[in-house]
Amino acid sequence: MKSIQLLQQAICYMEQHLLEDINYQDVAKSTYMSSYDFHRTFSIMAGMTANEYIRNRRLSLAGQELQSTGISVIDAAYKYGYDTPESFSKAFSRFHGVTPKQAKRKGTELHLFNPLVIKITMEGGSIMNYRIENQSSQKFIAVVKAFSNEIINDDSDHSVPDFWGQCWEKNLIEPLKSLRPEGKRDLYGLCSPAAKNETHFNYGIGVLVDDETDTSKLDKLLADGYVLWETKPMDYVVFKCFGTDGDCISETWSKFYKEFLPQTGYTQTDDTDYEIYFETGEEGLFCELWIPVKKS
Repeated sequence: MKSIQLLQQAICYMEQHLLEDINYQDVAKSTYMSSYDFHRTFSIMAGMTANEYIRNRRLSLAGQELQSTGISVIDAAYKYGYDTPESFSKAFSRFHGVTPKQAKRKGTELHLFNPLVIKITMEGGSIMNYRIENQSSQKFIAVVKAFSNEIINDDSDHSVPDFWGQCWEKNLIEPLKSLRPEGKRDLYGLCSPAAKNETHFNYGIGVLVDDETDTSKLDKLLADGYVLWETKPMDYVVFKCFGTDGDCISETWSKFYKEFLPQTGYTQTDDTDYEIYFETGEEGLFCELWIPVKKS
């Protein structure tokens, strides 16, 4: 229920400050969450980002005010957070399908975007397989890149898949796999949540560093820009993602927030989550998703 309460708190904050210069980072602060965790939680639970919600609410209210009062297009543009009437007109037209000037005419059809209302509905009723693993500290060597928080759960953004493609093309992954014995060359997609006020998170592609890893090549790889990535001992909930592409990962994250957390009494911790892409895995398995959790 904590995620529901945070979502309601976020909605109230946005509605109260809708005409102020706010974005998802300000909303995250109001819920005492990192911008990374808030962005991921809100976008999955609400089906849109907080920035999208703010933008749609403003444009909906602007349309109503233009049609029902004598406010000018210029005044409406500045009131609803746009730097110029031109940028306001472009956004307004994309949202409503008509220009602000046309919206002032009685009878013009406009789009209405009402505030989000949280309703308790019956969900579940289907089997969701998971297991809890207590994992000791681990060490990885990885190629790492920073990504904007705003790409999280954006179905139109392919930054992370593109990063995988670029790493394969530049032959950055094979040197990692060569450190591991045959049959144990599993790849890890490591995701580190950003600090509370950070706008980016780190994503790494790496392999496990343990007693079976050839450490004689580590210094050279580190000199070439690879990074050592360490995790703390913690509990993880583990889900198997079956499918042919990354959509199955997004679907699992959605179930994690909407079904697993509300029903089990666990909360997610601010630690590394990761996917494991097995060198030899069961048929149809795309990856395993490991999410750090603790009992509330």
